[in-house]
Amino acid sequence: MYVVKRVAQALVTFVSVVTITFALVRAIPGGPADFIRAQVMQSGGADEVSMSEINALVESYTNVDPSTPLHVQYFNYLTSVLQGDLGQSVWYSRPVADIIVDAAPWTIFLLSISILLTFGLGIVLGAVMAYLEGTRFDSGSTVLSMFLNSVPYYIAAIFLVYVVSIQLGMLPQSGRFTSGLDPGLNVEFIASVLRHAILPIVSLVVTGFGGVAITMRGNAVQEIGEDYIRVAHLRGVPGKRIATRYVGRNAVLPMYTNFMIAVGFMFGGSVILEEIFAYEGLGLYLLQAIEARDYPLMMGTFLIISLAVLVCILIADLTYSKIDPRISDQGSREAY
Repeated sequence: MYVVKRVAQALVTFVSVVTITFALVRAIPGGPADFIRAQVMQSGGADEVSMSEINALVESYTNVDPSTPLHVQYFNYLTSVLQGDLGQSVWYSRPVADIIVDAAPWTIFLLSISILLTFGLGIVLGAVMAYLEGTRFDSGSTVLSMFLNSVPYYIAAIFLVYVVSIQLGMLPQSGRFTSGLDPGLNVEFIASVLRHAILPIVSLVVTGFGGVAITMRGNAVQEIGEDYIRVAHLRGVPGKRIATRYVGRNAVLPMYTNFMIAVGFMFGGSVILEEIFAYEGLGLYLLQAIEARDYPLMMGTFLIISLAVLVCILIADLTYSKIDPRISDQGSREAY
């Protein structure tokens, strides 16, 4: 029953997002419908093209036919979205779904590595800080983590581009790979992809692992103070086993939800980063769509980002009780 309830809530949320995008298609001044009509008129074809043909052209781009009743427009738009038809990009003259399919793997590659490194480094550092609680290492690491966590990732990205790319010339500052290379599973292409991904990944990891480390430290310190840890010491359980099997494992479990949410939000968080590095992923296309008033592409990308966030939060919600045996389904139901 709980699973059905959570899935139903996710579906309602997604339909609400689709409804908002449908409202944007109709309500935004200078939206795609007005833009396409203006393009036809500016091309001098307004006298040769009938209004029905203009409406058909608008529908091919936005999945909304302005000549039909409002409820029919909404139903057709919702049906098209659920079938994977997100319309056609006005700027690129390509199906929005094709653009997203081409761009999404690059964003997933870039940000999945960043998130894994961020949480990996943060968890290890936080565990060491908790183990050495009260020492100079703990104090210094806490101050450094708080400072790095307060620095926006785009500031770090600009700094790295200026120092590492422009001043030192060590790494490329833009693009997904060296221009002129043919994509393929060969050493030269893979090496170029990795070199172009280093700076974006470093800018995210450097400004993100500090927050994870502080959270991990707090969780670990709390676990160290629990009664079962004292009992384990009295029973003669080796300290290494207590640190890894008891403290470390139980301190990491509450961070599982944060990890899944970070995975979902990685798509939206890529907008500024990909613009700085001219990295052709979902974020860069979303920003270009906003600048070019390409509303079909903008709203299609927004739908995909929203869907990713919803799916990741739903997975975290449904699987957390399996990851952490201390949390039962009944407990999750009471929490909601």
